[in-house]
Amino acid sequence: MTPAVATADWEKLRAVAQDAMSRAYAPYSGYPVGVAALVDDGRIVSGCNVENASYGLGLCAECGLVSELQNTGGGRLTHFTCVDGRGEILVPCGRCRQLLFEFGGPDLLLETPAGILTLAEMLPQAFGPDHLR
Repeated sequence: MTPAVATADWEKLRAVAQDAMSRAYAPYSGYPVGVAALVDDGRIVSGCNVENASYGLGLCAECGLVSELQNTGGGRLTHFTCVDGRGEILVPCGRCRQLLFEFGGPDLLLETPAGILTLAEMLPQAFGPDHLR
């Protein structure tokens, strides 16, 4: 286990994600999701999914997390977890992996059902901001 993984309080991150999940707005799918992440300055940010009657306009929990990140001073995400309505660990969808790549990069550590993985392992050969320079 790397030092960064060992020093992260994954239980605390999961608890914050579960708290966020409790405020999800998921009347159509009935599938609430909560996320939490550690920021490089020590803050924890979180988010929950917010659905809309026009299904395609729903917001994944990661959207709220990134909005909170920017709204509270920016920074880089270093550790991330995602839970469902039962508190079970989930992996982010493809769209959200791309969003996390933008704000955490390939070294972002994700808690997954298979253990702690880097975002580079979850999103190999990612397209990112460096491709647009």
